[in-house]
Amino acid sequence: MRMIDRWLTSPWPRSGAAALAGALPVLAFPAPSLWWFAYVALGPWLLLARTAPTGRRAAYDGWCGGFGFLVAVHHWLLPSLHMFIFLIAVLLGALWAPWGWLVRRLLGGTPSPGRAAAALLVLPSAWLGVELVRSWQGLGGPWGMLGASQWQVGPALRLASVGGVWLLSFLVVAVNVAAAVLVSVRAARLPAVASLVATAAAASAAWSWAPRPEVDGRVRVAVVQPGVVAGQDSGEKRFDREERLTRRLAGQDVDLVVWGESSVGFDLDDRPDLARRIAALARRTGADVLVNVDARRSDRPGIYKSSVLVGPDGLTGDRYDKMRLVPFGEYIPARSVLGWVTSVGRAAGEDRRRGSGQTVMKVGHGLRIGPLVCFETAFPDMSRHLAENGADLLLGQSSTSSFQHSWAPEQHASLAALRAAETGRPMVHATLTGVSAVYGPEGQRLGPWLGTGADAARVYDVPLAHGVTPYVRYGDWPMPAALLVLAVLCVTEWARALRLRRSGPAPLVRPVRTVRESPVRPGR
Repeated sequence: MRMIDRWLTSPWPRSGAAALAGALPVLAFPAPSLWWFAYVALGPWLLLARTAPTGRRAAYDGWCGGFGFLVAVHHWLLPSLHMFIFLIAVLLGALWAPWGWLVRRLLGGTPSPGRAAAALLVLPSAWLGVELVRSWQGLGGPWGMLGASQWQVGPALRLASVGGVWLLSFLVVAVNVAAAVLVSVRAARLPAVASLVATAAAASAAWSWAPRPEVDGRVRVAVVQPGVVAGQDSGEKRFDREERLTRRLAGQDVDLVVWGESSVGFDLDDRPDLARRIAALARRTGADVLVNVDARRSDRPGIYKSSVLVGPDGLTGDRYDKMRLVPFGEYIPARSVLGWVTSVGRAAGEDRRRGSGQTVMKVGHGLRIGPLVCFETAFPDMSRHLAENGADLLLGQSSTSSFQHSWAPEQHASLAALRAAETGRPMVHATLTGVSAVYGPEGQRLGPWLGTGADAARVYDVPLAHGVTPYVRYGDWPMPAALLVLAVLCVTEWARALRLRRSGPAPLVRPVRTVRESPVRPGR
């Protein structure tokens, strides 16, 4: 025991322990998908930070844990970014430094029940603050948000319809904090138990109050996944395989056919022959075909990734250009400064161009679809806006072919369950090489996934539901609520510091008693 204590008081071993503790939550995400582990995974990290000898050391524990968390959740980027991923994790891991300091401030030593109770509200709010900052697209986007680990838990998905993935993250962190208090702070066990009971009661109330989507229709959607296509002219070969797979859908009463991201590598205005072949597929299957074009545009400069709808008569004119691009994968931030990364990884040789707005397309007999491209399915606000704009069905077109033998395809496919539950709209996640998946309006999985080893065209019977979920109506309300909690904390701490300053330091030297001299009598 003394050896462990001595080891944890040394800066470098302690930093390594913090990084390992921060990496533990990755086991709750796909592919392991140990969703239950998320509720205790932060425990070692919390216990380490609360025992830090100083506030600065607790901040380092938070920083190192954030580094470990980011490397673990994004480890599949290592073949693309090489050592650069560690630099990114070091920079973004600093976002958790204030969180580590707060852990020690509220739970360090022998905290009073009041401080422990405050921790159960403040620490989850601070975690949401970190997720808000790192969710900015320029910093990598909201990949690996802690609440996303609950994508296959029915009650959690129901809560997502109330407050989105933000609410799930808050609840997961709150349970972790309560568990850490129960284990380590005997004097504060009562508020910890009370907090767990209150959290369970509030979650149950929200679960029972949240309106369930009412199914009022069905559509048959086909996902075409061509699988890995290698060698020269892979764009032409992929198109041929997608065409062959789509022909098999004839006679299956399909309403819409969806191809994955970058399924067409040529601008269809420049290649009218390809547009005619897709239109022929639409006539053969009796359904519009949504493809994704990754090519240089003929009508404007630059390369775009675009969802393009093709009907029996050809291009319908409906087009959505991807708005949020993957940093380094599709563009390089500050290319004049960071352009050198193209020499050490698979960073974009040329920046893709951004679209200007989201689009809702009308398909067949009035079905309204809202397309998203790859990385965009990680952003809760984008699917929420599509639902607000009248989309009946959400569509994600993706390609994770660069990460075939990693956890990335499963992680990406799981995000669609959350977007469906948040909006009350079914979602189709169609990829080139897997994993493709379809979810109902409550986030429930519809049929088996198309894994990374599959090349197939599969038809899904998708229920449609309408109505407005609380999340769509009220938006990301857990986030401003968390920021309000942090603002109240800052005001309280400022008032406390001001009060201590006004009271002044305690005297360090005892006052000297004055000795009254006896009067000297004359004559003596």
